[in-house]
Amino acid sequence: MMKHVVCFKLTDNSPENVSRAKELILSMKGKVPTIRDISVGVDFLHSPRSYDIILEVLLDGPEVLDEYQNDPYHAGVVKKYMGEASCASVAVDVLL
Repeated sequence: MMKHVVCFKLTDNSPENVSRAKELILSMKGKVPTIRDISVGVDFLHSPRSYDIILEVLLDGPEVLDEYQNDPYHAGVVKKYMGEASCASVAVDVLL
């Protein structure tokens, strides 16, 4: 098993935009078959070093990471939107 974690800093981090991004990310559940579990958290502190959203995706292992990254819904809808809506992101991939 592995966990894919991404933090996003949105260009416009208004509550409406954060909520829209969160719901879009969560919409991958059931649409991206490699996802075993997904969670999304929203920052409440809003410090200068804070990111706005954290995504945690549980996958069967590193062998399906490319499949997840290239999934049409993930890459064509969610990743595209988040790339346009974010001014920065960081990722960590952890073996469990």
